[in-house]
Amino acid sequence: MAVSMALAVPVFAAQTRAFDVLHYAATLDFDIPAGEVRGEATLRFRAGETPLSQLSLDSGELVIDSATQNGVPLAFEHAEGKLSITLSEPLRAGGESRVTLRYHGKPAYGLEFAAERNEVYTIFSTSQWMPSVDAPDERATLELALRLPKHLQATAVGEALPSRRLEDGRIEHRWHLRAPMPGYVYGFAAGPYQHAVQAHGGKQLHYYAVDRSPAELREVFAASGDMLDFFADRAGLTYEGDYHQALVARTIGQEMAGLSLMSEAYGKRVLDDPTQLGLMAHEAAHQWWGNRVTCAGWEHFWLNEGFANFMTAAWLQHAQGEAAYQQMVTGWRTRVLALREKGADRALVFPDWNKPTADDRAVVYQKGALVLHLLRQELGEEVFWRGLRAYTQAHDGRSVVTADFQQAMETAAGRSLQPFFDDWVYGAAGRL
Repeated sequence: MAVSMALAVPVFAAQTRAFDVLHYAATLDFDIPAGEVRGEATLRFRAGETPLSQLSLDSGELVIDSATQNGVPLAFEHAEGKLSITLSEPLRAGGESRVTLRYHGKPAYGLEFAAERNEVYTIFSTSQWMPSVDAPDERATLELALRLPKHLQATAVGEALPSRRLEDGRIEHRWHLRAPMPGYVYGFAAGPYQHAVQAHGGKQLHYYAVDRSPAELREVFAASGDMLDFFADRAGLTYEGDYHQALVARTIGQEMAGLSLMSEAYGKRVLDDPTQLGLMAHEAAHQWWGNRVTCAGWEHFWLNEGFANFMTAAWLQHAQGEAAYQQMVTGWRTRVLALREKGADRALVFPDWNKPTADDRAVVYQKGALVLHLLRQELGEEVFWRGLRAYTQAHDGRSVVTADFQQAMETAAGRSLQPFFDDWVYGAAGRL
């Protein structure tokens, strides 16, 4: 039966914007030794409920060379990572238009150049390589083209399209991301990669690395298919498309739409100890919790990261046994106790996720996962997984706030869970 819910706390819904980006189309050129990118991006957008005169985008440290609308030059201002573009004339409410930007830059972050490996790859901050909207609730499709020397391979989000040979001998690699996704999960990796492919359930799993042979790549990523199957079952949603994973020079791990990046060092660790699969599982879990179901604002970030951490442990429980799961739970509990001892524990939902500390991240990642474990204990296996599946299915392709998750779990339980959420999610009073 449905359970009514009236929260006494704010849900911090995402801020309404005056426009909606529908599609990005970007072409990028790189000078890898110099750490430079040059790009052209066309944005198709729709005005909101009132006429639109200006377009406001995030643009990091990029230098904007020009902005045009239907070939007409536009005035623009760029300061402190924000780009404000004045349209040639106000766009009527609900109307659509396109703006084309040309730009270049040497991003300090967001785009990583490993010149010693002749490699370039993204790290989350999409606006550092393409002017865009950083907010997690803004979804759009993407066409991406990378112009690269012919000896480099590349992988990116979306469906691979036929490549093109350019007059100067370079290859233009192309992709089309047809499902609208948040901009922060756009990205790519390019380098002199070894490449391995495995078939799994009618899909293809692709692996890339500079330092690993195809045989070693298959060994590193041997469990990938099982991870996708497990998460698809728990989500009640099949995985769509092929899945790509790359080992790059340096990263803590990054999920993108159909693509995950991990470090070469992590790949070696898995070869040395095949049980060290947590990071790989975490990034795979994000294909559902984070990518397909996305927090509406960073104040609800635990719905991305706490979920991915918890689902990693759930997969380890499935693949490696109860002891592996309990080891993760013990780690979460220990970290939360340490937060409390230093007075750094706080609610999972909070409105000031601007410059998070390491302790703030521990709240979102470790405490978020622990709270899901405790909720699993509170509800029991059947009710917990039924509620989580219903939540994921109901919000596929959407942005969510914590109240959406609470409502789904209350419906599955047939009772109010307000005391639990008050103690553990909206407050910091839960007893360990």
